[in-house]
Amino acid sequence: MRLLLGFSLVAIVLCLYAFSIVPTYRMAKLKYNGGGDWYADRTALPNLIAFCNSNLKTNFYPEESIVEVGSKELFNYPFVYMTGHGNVIFSDQEVKNLRQYLTGGGFLHIDDNYGLDKFIRPQMKKVFPELSFVELPANHILYNQKFKFPNGLPKIHEHDNKRPQGFALIYKGRVVCYYTFECDLGNGWEDFGTYPEDKQETRSKALKMGANLVQYALTQ
Repeated sequence: MRLLLGFSLVAIVLCLYAFSIVPTYRMAKLKYNGGGDWYADRTALPNLIAFCNSNLKTNFYPEESIVEVGSKELFNYPFVYMTGHGNVIFSDQEVKNLRQYLTGGGFLHIDDNYGLDKFIRPQMKKVFPELSFVELPANHILYNQKFKFPNGLPKIHEHDNKRPQGFALIYKGRVVCYYTFECDLGNGWEDFGTYPEDKQETRSKALKMGANLVQYALTQ
């Protein structure tokens, strides 16, 4: 009887341990219409996931998911990443779905991979006609999560010799959409050596800033 009881307790402990390490979250890349390369930065999210699991002690599934703007599956992801260089078109149904996701607690990070700006701004205006992107000050909570960025958004990849800017759509006091411009955080998350100008210091800044975004999305 004691032997059986001992085996039962071991089984319970093993089950609890196994349950505790099962990934509880997933990150997703946003798939959109219009012809833009939504699939850019192919290695970015898996690397960010690994960094967050290691440094924030999150429990994200190691691989990224792909989710369409109008899909009901969008609501399964606390953090959704959008990137690309080209055109973006949201249908009326997608606009409604994305708004419901964001106002219901979701978080969208839009990362201009160069050329996205003129397309994404009017589309997000359709989602939130009452809001406009505002640049976040360096003392905003996004820059003061686990990792501190006293000067605000770091510069990761050079395009037009302009300073990096972090814009936000703020709904009822919460940043629901964060838009990185002239920065290219996703480039910094990709495998080291993807770009000839890669530096470990710059990549570290990109991953830390990405972790701040994830931490904010999970706690606000």
